Amino acid sequence: MSVPVAFNDIGKSAKDLLTKDYPVGGVKLEVKTTAPNGVTFKVNGQRDNKTGIIVGDIETKYADRKSGLTFTEAWTTSNHLNGKVELENNLAKGLKLELLTSLLPSVNEKAAKINATYKKPNFHTVATLDVFKTNFNVNTVFGQQGFLTGAEVAYNVLDGKVGRYNFAVGYTAPEYGVAVQATNSLSNYSASYYHRVNSDLEASGKASWDAKGSNAVALEVGAKLKLDESAFVKAKISNSGVLGLAYTQSLRPGVKVNLGASVDTTRFNENAHKLGIAFTLEN
Repeated sequence: MSVPVAFNDIGKSAKDLLTKDYPVGGVKLEVKTTAPNGVTFKVNGQRDNKTGIIVGDIETKYADRKSGLTFTEAWTTSNHLNGKVELENNLAKGLKLELLTSLLPSVNEKAAKINATYKKPNFHTVATLDVFKTNFNVNTVFGQQGFLTGAEVAYNVLDGKVGRYNFAVGYTAPEYGVAVQATNSLSNYSASYYHRVNSDLEASGKASWDAKGSNAVALEVGAKLKLDESAFVKAKISNSGVLGLAYTQSLRPGVKVNLGASVDTTRFNENAHKLGIAFTLEN
């Protein structure tokens, strides 16, 4: 018996194939290094091609595997000070506790969340408390022989009202997976699939509909082709005519470059297309 995925990860394989590795609209750089004692340092930077604005953050992380304790600190270019403390498999097997904090000193804006995750065979639940906004969120997934059923509820403690509720079902097999989700209090519906055709080719598709909007259904399909051990290409297209293309190449161990493009096929002669590039350096 295996532990099912978290509620937010139902349909993740299809989502990742359609959204990841498309660095359009800017230039991104990620540098990650690890010290001999296990402390990791990560620097992220991104420049928007349209506005020229550069944003980034620097992050340090230390994990003590024996105690299950992890500390993460980050400082962003918007002067946000973020911290996270994790304690996993310490108080009980399968239980993970997290404290996430954020501080913006210039306006004394504070935020804090407490997460509790409990996992065991056929069961996965996550509870989150927003300390200052007094919002409580809980989601649970039950799994059996590849079948997944999950639900999520958000509750405002002060107002005494349910803020939103979501539902999802799915099925996962070694070569494929399907998922149906109803989010935003059952007003947004989506269905997705992922298929590993062979060791080199993967395909995915997603259809979504907003019950509060128009009757139109948004459709998107994509594929990933492995060229060799160090490179792959991806492509996707939506029924709105937007074509996405991506190429990822590992230049050497720890050095990766990722090129992306978004082409509006209905507006070829207009300035509606986007290009992007991302560099990843890791020791």
